[in-house]
Amino acid sequence: MSGRAQLMWDEGVTGYDFGPSHPMDPVRLELTRRLVGAFGLDRELQVVAAKPAGESTLRLVHRQDYIDAVKAASADPAAADVSYGLGTVDDPAFAGMHEVSALIAGQSVGAAEAVWRGDVQHAVNFAGGLHHAMPGGAAGFCVYNDASLAIARLLELGAERVAYVDVDVHHGDGVQAAFWEDPRVLTISLHEHPRTLFPQTGWPQETGAGAGEGAAVNVALPAGTGDAGWVRAFHAVVPELLAEFRPQVLVSQHGADTHFEDPLAHLAVSLDAQRAVQVACHELAHEYAGGRWVALGGGGYAVVDVVPRSWTHLVGIAAGKPVAPEAVIPEGWRREVFARTRQLGPQRMTDGRWPVGYGAWEDGYDPADRVDQAVLATRRAVFPLRGLLA
Repeated sequence: MSGRAQLMWDEGVTGYDFGPSHPMDPVRLELTRRLVGAFGLDRELQVVAAKPAGESTLRLVHRQDYIDAVKAASADPAAADVSYGLGTVDDPAFAGMHEVSALIAGQSVGAAEAVWRGDVQHAVNFAGGLHHAMPGGAAGFCVYNDASLAIARLLELGAERVAYVDVDVHHGDGVQAAFWEDPRVLTISLHEHPRTLFPQTGWPQETGAGAGEGAAVNVALPAGTGDAGWVRAFHAVVPELLAEFRPQVLVSQHGADTHFEDPLAHLAVSLDAQRAVQVACHELAHEYAGGRWVALGGGGYAVVDVVPRSWTHLVGIAAGKPVAPEAVIPEGWRREVFARTRQLGPQRMTDGRWPVGYGAWEDGYDPADRVDQAVLATRRAVFPLRGLLA
């Protein structure tokens, strides 16, 4: 297996554009790609553009009638069928929607194929992570579920155990739904509590069904959770489950919307904590999945201050050349930010909170602490189903 990493990138993904008033501004992708280049990470990995996902690939997860509806809305946005979640406030129809959504999906599928073949150990598609799309409908800014498609392709290629870890602020509901009854896929989602955030799912009692009972894991964290609690919750749940499951591939989703500056959610996580969890996913892939790691983007609506820095850290970690938190951001990139957005870009790759300290779960917990209550609820709901002590 090569030690090199791949960055999946095609300029065409920036066409995933719901319009000027929509929070998912594609400038976040452009600025991330430019920041990756500004730090010279292009020289540390292969930059690859995969082909769009074809219909047979899309059908691994999505129903044919839904694919047809996306194609129709793509050709005539005014005729979008809202019964499929298209043409809504969250998912406005736009010309070319099918093509660019299939292109993003193709990058994640291509990443999965490259990692499974052993061409590279790690592959990143920060344009991906569109985890809310359902087999028969769009939802939450997501048209095709590239994360589910990547996993489904791994299964098609012969993988028997794939772990999916989602640390977006929103529940990874579409991926959970796609593999709800499939014991070959362990889905773990850490997210803000469904009482206070879309999509109002991801309760700890959601643990899968049938043969997949115990293969869905949800950590529902209280609004206001900060760095120490967020990182503590991750380490209190994820490593033990991966050790038991022994995945052949780790697929992780790194939505940057857990950040305290994000306008659409209520966690209080810093860039430094996001980086700490990215590092942890990299280490867990090597410890439990033979180094096979597919890393995806996701949400994130602080499109200048947060998203480019967070995902550039992700790319650097995957490339084996992590960017130091204290690194000064190149002035050329900051000039480009101002030219594109009329905003002043950040000056360093940190929020000033590195290293991130947290209390280890094995050292004890506080039953009165709301984060610890969330962790306990998850462990009690799912750990016994997997033969683990809650």
